[in-house]
Amino acid sequence: MQRIFSPADILIGHADRVIRTLTGHAKTTGRPNPAATIAEDIELDDTDAHLSAQLMRVNHAGEVAAQALYQGQALTAKDKTIQDKLKQAAEEENDHLAWCKGRVTELGERTSIFDPLWYAGSLSIGAIAGLAGDKWNLGFLAETERQVVKHIDSHLEQLPKTDHKTRAILEQMRDDENQHATTAIESGAAELPEPIKQGMQLVSNVMTKASHWV
Repeated sequence: MQRIFSPADILIGHADRVIRTLTGHAKTTGRPNPAATIAEDIELDDTDAHLSAQLMRVNHAGEVAAQALYQGQALTAKDKTIQDKLKQAAEEENDHLAWCKGRVTELGERTSIFDPLWYAGSLSIGAIAGLAGDKWNLGFLAETERQVVKHIDSHLEQLPKTDHKTRAILEQMRDDENQHATTAIESGAAELPEPIKQGMQLVSNVMTKASHWV
């Protein structure tokens, strides 16, 4: 017999997800960290380690925002199938969240102090996207993933050549993001108007610049 959740149950569930995301205890799929089996053949110097940490702090902040977006979109999505797709993507992105946080810590630095702000803002944006209708909800997801892929590509270009661990993580993340975008498009995503795409990019740039440093 399928359990029917009360509004209080749903609220508690979402609150738990927020806390887990912001405290670094999000539920993952259990996939192994792509960097786990890679040995550092050359130790990074302080400059390279700092650059890698900055890049991964930005990626971690992006994954925090992604969790909030998915949560907001799932809250207001009308179609149960789309809700399930969003939840599945969120679980896979929790892997990214854990991998990024672990790598930042390995490099001797911390994640962004602005993470709660990114979460709150992205949750609101996701909820609005969901209210616009399912095809626009999926369109927002597809465009988000496209921009994330471009963002990861730029980080792979900036990354120190000897940092194979971070590179392995970013390459797996890029593959996952591409798959999420493809799934959204195949599920009926609408193409977003150009002004909305530009607005999304502007918000992303603000988050990227702030998280790069703190």
